Amino acid sequence: MESNRIEQLRKALQSELAPVSLEIIDDSAKHAGHAGAREGGHFRVVLVADAFKGRSQLERHRLVYAAVAPLMGQGPAELKIHALSIIARTPDESI
Repeated sequence: MESNRIEQLRKALQSELAPVSLEIIDDSAKHAGHAGAREGGHFRVVLVADAFKGRSQLERHRLVYAAVAPLMGQGPAELKIHALSIIARTPDESI
């Protein structure tokens, strides 16, 4: 089920932000026992996209959250995203 959730996350980010680089790390196991863990997975995303040029970190995070909003709060827990850690850079910025 995790691969399905990751694939949905990947498709949403690729569709909305067209990243030149995208890494998705499932951190759900680190949050086992946490109340929110029952409400969906915990993921870390590292994106490099032209869409972030000229935008603050807050604006970049808002773009990412807007792209994955349908995955955040609806549907069965095994398909939802509960928490997202974001690193959002432009191609000109080093990671």
